[in-house]
Amino acid sequence: MVVDQKWMRRAIELAAQAEELGEVPVGAVLVGDNGEVIAEGFNQSICQHDPTAHAEIMALRQAGERVSNYRLTNTTLYVTLEPCPMCAGAMVHARVGRLVYGAADPRTGSAGTVFQLLQSAQLNHQVEVLGGVEQERCAEQLKRFFRNKRAQQKAQKKARQNDLLAD
Repeated sequence: MVVDQKWMRRAIELAAQAEELGEVPVGAVLVGDNGEVIAEGFNQSICQHDPTAHAEIMALRQAGERVSNYRLTNTTLYVTLEPCPMCAGAMVHARVGRLVYGAADPRTGSAGTVFQLLQSAQLNHQVEVLGGVEQERCAEQLKRFFRNKRAQQKAQKKARQNDLLAD
């Protein structure tokens, strides 16, 4: 569990990099069974104008290039937010061995919260899942981001209204 917390803290650092770019703060770290980091990623969908540029996908792409193989067996993916269906599907196709995530996603979580794609008997590969590691830190990072975003939108709306009144 101490190892899981260590890598989740790194994923939280990566999520902060996404937040600095105005992206939803989600970070991911892919670690081999030897304890070596294979790849890292963070959300970049907005910056790259790419709906598939989620943290998990960015890490999986980087890992595939690094090891010259799309199969990433004997790996653990640490991610701050429970994966969506797209990312869960990519993990199954990549044969990731284990997922450790921080905060559950009540809207699109595909590791058991809404959907159970990672351990579905209908699929050709199942991923071991552990959720809730550094859950409070991960959830707070996301809540703070959306709270700030709403406050910015409210301030922008008020500024536009003030500009209209001034004209």
